[in-house]
Amino acid sequence: MPRPLAITDDQELLDDLLRIAAAAGVELDVAHAAAHARPYWIRAPLVVVGSDLADDLAATGPPPRQNVVVVTRTTDDPDMWRRCVAVGAHTVLELPEAERLLVEEFGDTAEPVTRAGTVLCVAGGKGGAGATVLAASLALTASRGGLRTLLVDADPLGGGIDVLLGQEDALGARWPDVVGREGRVSFAALQEALPTFGELTVLSAHRGEPVRIPREAMRVVLDAAQRGCDLVVVDLPRHVGEGEAEALARAAATIVVVPADLRGALAAAQTVTLLRPGTGDLRLVMRAGTLDPEVVAASLSVPCAGVLPETRGLVETVDRGDPPPLRRSPLGRFCGELLESLLGGLSQSGRSGRSSAGAGGP
Repeated sequence: MPRPLAITDDQELLDDLLRIAAAAGVELDVAHAAAHARPYWIRAPLVVVGSDLADDLAATGPPPRQNVVVVTRTTDDPDMWRRCVAVGAHTVLELPEAERLLVEEFGDTAEPVTRAGTVLCVAGGKGGAGATVLAASLALTASRGGLRTLLVDADPLGGGIDVLLGQEDALGARWPDVVGREGRVSFAALQEALPTFGELTVLSAHRGEPVRIPREAMRVVLDAAQRGCDLVVVDLPRHVGEGEAEALARAAATIVVVPADLRGALAAAQTVTLLRPGTGDLRLVMRAGTLDPEVVAASLSVPCAGVLPETRGLVETVDRGDPPPLRRSPLGRFCGELLESLLGGLSQSGRSGRSSAGAGGP
């Protein structure tokens, strides 16, 4: 496989480039003179031109191509953009400030985007509304339908979504193993580290001391998942910290589960007020109660996406260590219809070329 090309004779700059490339998990071809770059110029997936050789490279008249960047360790050089245009680069990256951007550029050559993971967030309008059950059921339904799915437990006080799936003893990392992660990680590496069942990968909280999820850790996880998954379902707590805000900002839709009773509606009004500024598309999923679901939705000024069917024996099923019953059940049909309405044709396209993951998973 062709490797990114670095064109520089500045040893300090080259040391930086080699270190940054290693952080992205890639190796470089290196040209120490502009003339030496020609054999690699067209086939390299990315060309990184050091500011020291940019003028020399422009003088060789390289053919136009995409994915060329100029890197420099000098800030505010008024001549740098002229060099950028001269070599046909699309940007100038000043190190060390732009190291993260360069890691992303290198990483995209090692792991091209193969999916476009849609993020759905699920939150409870009040405690005990059933948001975690819905989040897990949506993820299970999607994965059994052939969509590569990541289920993210963002509620450190929820006891671990792996318990609800009956997989609390499954080997693999939980949030405490991930929170210190920075930079870039491939989805393949994330999937290998986390409990995975067929097309479903799970990142759960644990049952020790609660761990706050930093924005950077959530960003790393969601970046990887959006490159390698079809769907990401995030089970949110009823508060918004930095990590939760990162998930909300990426969500194609955020679902709030609301019991259709007076206390449920009042609590959900506060939850909606908290969530609305951070996400673009809010929907309600109602639990049947003493109030008309459409009246509750109108009072909250949020559209209702459906009424969650009651599942007889659900608590007993989960307490036995079994996941929510979905096959040929009202809950399973509801989740399938909700996913279809939110994702459109994604569920059908996700099945093409891949078998169903219903067997052997939770």
